[in-house]
Amino acid sequence: MKIAEKLGQLKQKEEQIKAMGGEDKIIVQHEKGKLTARERLALLFDEGSFREIDMFVKHRSTNFNMPRLEIPGDGVITGHGMVNGRPVFSYAQDFTSRGGSLGEKHAGKIIKVMDLAMKAGVPLVGINDSGGARVEEGIDSLRGYGDIFFRNSRASGVIPQIACIMGPCAGGAVYSPAMMDFIFMVKNTSHMFITSPYVIETVTGEKTTFEELGGAMVHNTKSGNAHFACDSEEETIEQIRILLSYIPGNNLEEPPRLRTGDDPHRLCPELDAIVPDNPKAAYDMKEIIHSLVDNGVFFESHAHYAENAVVGFARMNGRTVGIIANQPLILAGCLDINASDKISRFIRFCDAFNITLLTLVDVPGYLPGLDQEWGGIIRHGSKILWSYAEATVPKLNVTIRKSYGGAYIAMCSRHLGADMTFAWPSAEIAVMGAQGAVNIVGSYRQEIKDAQDPEAKRQEKIQEYEDKFNTPYIAAERGYIDAVIQPSVTRTRLIDALEILSTKRESLPPKKHGNIPT
Repeated sequence: MKIAEKLGQLKQKEEQIKAMGGEDKIIVQHEKGKLTARERLALLFDEGSFREIDMFVKHRSTNFNMPRLEIPGDGVITGHGMVNGRPVFSYAQDFTSRGGSLGEKHAGKIIKVMDLAMKAGVPLVGINDSGGARVEEGIDSLRGYGDIFFRNSRASGVIPQIACIMGPCAGGAVYSPAMMDFIFMVKNTSHMFITSPYVIETVTGEKTTFEELGGAMVHNTKSGNAHFACDSEEETIEQIRILLSYIPGNNLEEPPRLRTGDDPHRLCPELDAIVPDNPKAAYDMKEIIHSLVDNGVFFESHAHYAENAVVGFARMNGRTVGIIANQPLILAGCLDINASDKISRFIRFCDAFNITLLTLVDVPGYLPGLDQEWGGIIRHGSKILWSYAEATVPKLNVTIRKSYGGAYIAMCSRHLGADMTFAWPSAEIAVMGAQGAVNIVGSYRQEIKDAQDPEAKRQEKIQEYEDKFNTPYIAAERGYIDAVIQPSVTRTRLIDALEILSTKRESLPPKKHGNIPT
């Protein structure tokens, strides 16, 4: 065969494979409001930068009618390219080719890019759209999933792993996304569950739908399995590109620093009046965040889950910071089971990838109640303590208003290793609020009991406790708070702290790993 013929043969093979499952199945994919795997990769990567590998891989199953079955690329497209000018590896399952089912070679292609991403020290983005294990290949499919899970675990904390659910993701297929750092879902077209609605109805008699069982908003609001819910696939991929802009390629790199054009010495006078005079009145913590960060841009994660806590990424003087905050608008900012899980996992991601932690505190305590106690608030709540104590990145803390009891300790107090701690004059740092304290302190109780007007005496003692103990100054006297500052200078003080702590180095005691409460 002449060279020209060989080149023609190569072009023909490439065109056949790039056609995926064929025009009819591509039309069906589009009718469902879904893009094809190749269209998704084209949106993810900078134009013209994607380089496909393993295009010609084929299955080798001899079961059933498999020898006669051609599956282009074995149902998954793998390769690498540039995202925002930085390298990324990715795989995208092709639902038009045998439903994107995972067999031995399909898994092998994913495993290869995972190994290459680890060797190169670059992020991995997995785009999931699959009917699940390829039943015809039996145990080889299960082995494929196991090999992927093994690598998810090994890669955790070494390279960022981002999962994107853009279709069905069921059974064993859901565990790989769950082991990755962030999960994106698309409203109305993404579904993720262990057992399908049909199986659930057969086994338990419960009737449900795909959307009710495992839709994007279910996992973003109820289970907390997913971190982002987007209106379209295009928006989803754009959000992934934004997320990647905040984080480093691996655990040995610093996050990218960008010129944002926002003056690091900018004051925030609006913050001087943002906290209400009434300590029971709510305000929106996100307004404070937007005021403090560069250009007011805050990339929130887990926005729909455990909304009494806020987590996400922003920049200050161009440096990436991971922000953790209480939200007084929801449950008064109390910590509960779900908020504890949300906060602790975010802390550990930031610590793994050298992202400074900024904690904004307004927390009256852990949420009381039978459901919380029976649900394990002790072990879930202690995850926050563990995660902050374990973190060695720079840790900054600003107490905005309430900071009581165990929740004061948990929200990155000096005692859990905060490097610099600030408080506004509105801060109330104490064992508990004044209302509870006057019911417990023996001398107060006696004075109230002996008074001619017990209620008036009670109010007097509440005010006395607030004036004496519910301030930032006792903590500042002890050195637990480094500075009580005017709210309007908070941005400047935080940026100064970020700069001076940018060279922080801290090591943990040698050990295999700790045993975090679960």
